[in-house]
Amino acid sequence: MAATPKLLKLLGYRAFCSPFASCAARSVAYWNVSSTQHGGLHSPEHTNLCHSAKKAKNVCGTFSSWNIFTTSSAHQGLEFSKASSSEASTLQLGSPRTTRVVEEDVEVFDSFEDTRVFLQLRPEYRLHSYNASETCQPLSVSEGELILHKVTVYQDHLQAQVIADYLCKLSSLPPEQRSVLLGSSRFAVLCQLCVKKIELFDTQDLINILKAFVILGIPHSHSMLDVYETKCCHQVWEMSMDQLLLVADLWRYLGHRVPRFFQIFFSYLNLHWKDISLSQLVHLIYVIGENRQVSQDVMQKLESLILKYIDLLNLEEVGTICLGFFKSNTGLSEFVMRKFGDLACADMQHLGSHALVNILKMFRFTHVDHMNFMKRFGEIAPQRIPSLGVQGVMHLTLACSALRFLDEGVLNAVAASLPPRVVHCRSKDVAKILWSFGTLNYKPPNAEEFYSSLINEIHRKMPEFSQFPEHLITCLLGLAFSEYFPVEFIDYALSPGFVRLAQERTKFDLLKELYTLDGAVGIECPDYRGNRLSAHLQQEGSELLWNLARKDMNSKPEFLETLSLLDTMLGGPQYIKHHMILPHTRSSDIEVQLDVNLKPLPFNREATPAENVAKLRLKHMAVRLTDDLMNQLLKGKARGHSQDKTESEPGQLPVELKDKAAVPLGGSLCDVADKPGAMEIAGLCPQACMQTPRVKLAIQFTNRNQYSYGSRNLLGLHNMKRRQLVRLGYRVVELSHWEWFPILKRTRLEKLAFLHEKVFTSAL
Repeated sequence: MAATPKLLKLLGYRAFCSPFASCAARSVAYWNVSSTQHGGLHSPEHTNLCHSAKKAKNVCGTFSSWNIFTTSSAHQGLEFSKASSSEASTLQLGSPRTTRVVEEDVEVFDSFEDTRVFLQLRPEYRLHSYNASETCQPLSVSEGELILHKVTVYQDHLQAQVIADYLCKLSSLPPEQRSVLLGSSRFAVLCQLCVKKIELFDTQDLINILKAFVILGIPHSHSMLDVYETKCCHQVWEMSMDQLLLVADLWRYLGHRVPRFFQIFFSYLNLHWKDISLSQLVHLIYVIGENRQVSQDVMQKLESLILKYIDLLNLEEVGTICLGFFKSNTGLSEFVMRKFGDLACADMQHLGSHALVNILKMFRFTHVDHMNFMKRFGEIAPQRIPSLGVQGVMHLTLACSALRFLDEGVLNAVAASLPPRVVHCRSKDVAKILWSFGTLNYKPPNAEEFYSSLINEIHRKMPEFSQFPEHLITCLLGLAFSEYFPVEFIDYALSPGFVRLAQERTKFDLLKELYTLDGAVGIECPDYRGNRLSAHLQQEGSELLWNLARKDMNSKPEFLETLSLLDTMLGGPQYIKHHMILPHTRSSDIEVQLDVNLKPLPFNREATPAENVAKLRLKHMAVRLTDDLMNQLLKGKARGHSQDKTESEPGQLPVELKDKAAVPLGGSLCDVADKPGAMEIAGLCPQACMQTPRVKLAIQFTNRNQYSYGSRNLLGLHNMKRRQLVRLGYRVVELSHWEWFPILKRTRLEKLAFLHEKVFTSAL
């Protein structure tokens, strides 16, 4: 009995103050206990169509044992309590999802009802959707008692249509009596009869029974529903498109996943898709999105129908189509998205906020840059954000981030509205908002209040972050981009236990994210003494990111030409090095080193031919011995001659620079932080050589995706990389796309002149 209130709360019911409440509670407990043993919303999908049919006998047997949960034979009748109507909860039991909050609250978002607004816009939708507000002839308590009495007395002689009619009539009882009905053993007998006679039901009987189940609030995971799914599968080819959509809509209301039904439904669509009307198309896309199950071939056919009806769609329907494709993880073509953007721009002031969010989700998914849409969005969004729930605010902010759209008005409105209602954020909302601001490299005017409120919310939601470790890492990366490093969270996120949790619990590979966070902490938090990634994971992350970066850059002809030009200008491959100075920042660099006289240093020993290295070693030793002899015999007169000769020989390493070349610069972040090669360097180079000042250049070959859209503002990750390079003593040279790409079309001499100015002017 102690568990009863929890069970009732789970099912959306409240106990009534009537003599029969305990009986109802026990029977409701039956529904819940039974349903946990079978597939429901998250159960593995069945592949055998006969599977549920075989379970029919077991289901019937289970119903026959319903009486175990009643206390006495006196309570086995329905015996509706008229007094319960005054004591009942105001919550409508017909379907918990139909309950609407009376008072205005922007944080309340019904993910079920608020996505179905489009169904009210055309009368055609009534033909193939379930309307929870429809009223039917009410059934009195006495009439309900009479029906259940007939079920008990005549159960072996009732026809299938009569049984279906009884079930539908009972669903018309007053809402406050429905939980008592579910607690009645005689109602269990009626459901048992429905299962026994299920093969005799026609399509309309099946639809009426499913409607009754929706109204009565049958638990979504009850095994009886699997039997009805099998019956629906058998009936697919007997139904019209309107009936199929209505059945799919009813399953959506029940919250029960029906993968086998949709598999056959899609086969039907492949033959009849050209006959689908506009309202059927929009509703079908909605249903597909809510079930997250689709064939790509079907979605391509539906997109061709979208083009057919595109000029007839209203904005709410456009939002519904975008949401359906987004939820089914299917993209729309650039042409369709631009048409949608044009439609939205033409009347955006009348575009509902939820439809606006859904269209932005699809722009984010497809990465189509419709600037007129984004500009209009930037004009209306700041006024709407205070009246939009935090989940909607998160989606707007994330869309700006994904599209690299930096609009200060939008971000300032988000930052201003969020602190007072940050408690309504989920861990996902906190993570995506921090990530978006960090990615866009923007700090709002109220940055201190904004970031402190979100960081405090991370504290409060640590149990939730433990369930979704990817969200905590996203938070910390977004904060790192913005130069915030909360040590307590970083120490926890890089602990062996959390790293193991992140690798085991999530479907994402988080190694790159963990490695990026670890590397940023190693450079920007010199006093940090907390957990760090293991050397093994650091090495694995470095190799993974280097392989990706090298493959990316080597596939770009413009980069290869740049590398060749620098090789020519500086005197050979030993004067340049293409590698990742900071591997955790995920992009490679061209490193150049200059001495105090701004002459290139041949530091890249990997690019120096072996025979040249051998000559250098011999020549170096010979010059040093000759210098001693000449200083003694000729009093230093030959020293300058020897140096001039050495420097004048092309292709040879200058003598005084040979030992400098042994200093490994760059490499992994471990080298930067821990300097494991320090003893080796000291053994190869004279102390004076190690102390010789030099200029280290990190040449960045950038593209437009590293900047916010249409601007020269670096995004968060790339800005963080520049910041960290400067901390390590590098001077950053930008070969930006707006300068360098036009130069690449000019003569070779002009290209070399531009690079010469970039390299040597930056070194001053």
